[in-house]
Amino acid sequence: MSFADYLFLFGTMGLVTYLPRAFPLLYFAHRRMPQWLIDWLALIPVAILSALLAPSLFTDTGARSLVLGKLELLVAIPTLLFSLKTRSLGGTVLMGMLLYWLGGMVM
Repeated sequence: MSFADYLFLFGTMGLVTYLPRAFPLLYFAHRRMPQWLIDWLALIPVAILSALLAPSLFTDTGARSLVLGKLELLVAIPTLLFSLKTRSLGGTVLMGMLLYWLGGMVM
């Protein structure tokens, strides 16, 4: 590939990356979104976090079979309860790390 081909490739990749982000921003800049859309968009971070965490908490990495006795799941439950009670991000992280460390020593 020549230098011009690389420039064309990088330019088009930049446009493909930039335009889907720019169009909604420009469209909604001077418009008010409906309340149902705002409510729906508020669920996206929870859905993404759940999709990232669920495989590591509930499945075995090799066969992707359901395993309910994993250390990660056993630590996640009291950590979740601690976070709901205290609402402290730093305390939750420390509690999770401490429980995972203690669980690793026991199991």
